[in-house]
Amino acid sequence: MNIRHKCSFKLFTYGKNKDKHQIRLRVTFNSQRIDLSTGCQIYDRKYWDDKYESVLDGYEGHKGESAISINTELRNIKTQMETAFKYFEANDVIPTPSQLVEKYEERLNGTVPRKPEPDPKKKETKPKEPDLFNVFDEFVFECGEKNAWTKATFQKMAAFRRDLSTFKKKLKFSDLTDNLRDEKQLKTPRKPKGERKNYDIEDLVGIKNSTIEKKLDYLKWFLNWATEKGYNNNKAYKTFKPTLKKTQKKIIYLNKEEMKSILALELKGEDVYLEPIRDIFMFCCFSSLHYSDASSLKWNDVKEDHIEVTTMKTADSISIEINEMTRSLLNKYRAVPGKKNDLVFPFYTNQAMNRDLKKLCKMAKINEEIRITTYRGNERIDEIKPKWELIGTHTGRKTFIVNALSRGIPPSVVMKWTGHSDYKSMKPYIDIVDEIKASEMNKMNFMD
Repeated sequence: MNIRHKCSFKLFTYGKNKDKHQIRLRVTFNSQRIDLSTGCQIYDRKYWDDKYESVLDGYEGHKGESAISINTELRNIKTQMETAFKYFEANDVIPTPSQLVEKYEERLNGTVPRKPEPDPKKKETKPKEPDLFNVFDEFVFECGEKNAWTKATFQKMAAFRRDLSTFKKKLKFSDLTDNLRDEKQLKTPRKPKGERKNYDIEDLVGIKNSTIEKKLDYLKWFLNWATEKGYNNNKAYKTFKPTLKKTQKKIIYLNKEEMKSILALELKGEDVYLEPIRDIFMFCCFSSLHYSDASSLKWNDVKEDHIEVTTMKTADSISIEINEMTRSLLNKYRAVPGKKNDLVFPFYTNQAMNRDLKKLCKMAKINEEIRITTYRGNERIDEIKPKWELIGTHTGRKTFIVNALSRGIPPSVVMKWTGHSDYKSMKPYIDIVDEIKASEMNKMNFMD
């Protein structure tokens, strides 16, 4: 979600002689306006730059305030308000003015505490530990802006923030000790029953080891950043390496016969809506594109003999040659009348695509039983599922890679099409191809 808003600084004149000028933060969003005190003021209007909304060099206040110190404070205030907006955007919530102000003040007071003048009569107290969740919001805002995160990345971080809050509502940096090795603590439950439709046993007994490992990577990324910024002095996380049993994730792809069975389906009546779903999926199977790139493909990306794409995930620029299948699909959709945008294919959300792909593959009787082995703590979980149930948008890209390698196309060439940057990421696919070659050799045993 993107909340359209504007933050600016305005002067408000006050005092008997109208010689004092308070600097306020004005925030406009959702057809509403809020004016907030910044605690900053100037005594001479000529030192205020309306264009750049800052104090001009040379200003000195009655208490020794300089232009630099005031402008630094104003920049910080604006950053905290922008971070508050990012928080609500990541959680897909349009806040009320009071909610926005509450989150802004929480950020301001949590990460930039106002320090009173020291009282010589009082004993020096230990500085207050910064609020971990406020620091996390700052981490998301800064890294998200610096690295141009996608909406999906912001959503992942918002979900991870909820996980931390579920683990402990008032979590502190000092709480992150080696005691987290306790398996029960690692099994942080997810959303309570009733908050989402797909509620299953995982929500009761905890998340799987592969998910824990991914979330620990997020946590270490955040803690490294917080340590560098001076917010965190607890270094226990650097040696925290729990032993988590896991298996290599099984690569689900379609072979030639399975793709043919999907293409052979006659989609009539109420199933005709699945035709563009099939077309887009097949385009991914024969082009190597992620679904996010195929769904955003525009006609000006399509050249005579290749397509040029800047990938959503890594922002890499890649060129992919057009083959017979992709050309026929491009020609089919080039002829579609009345299109209101420049997109090659109709747009579907990833969730809708995954749901309808499963239905399509079930109709094509892709019923091979697949064993999926995972671990939750030390507990081994074996599940047998029909292959159609495991197919999603990413299956198209995996299908392309396996079929390209099995047909003898060199890995270095496949990597040019897929945008993979290192051989390590291709090795699981090469292992699959080696297994296929070994099983195919049995066909040469025809002299028995």
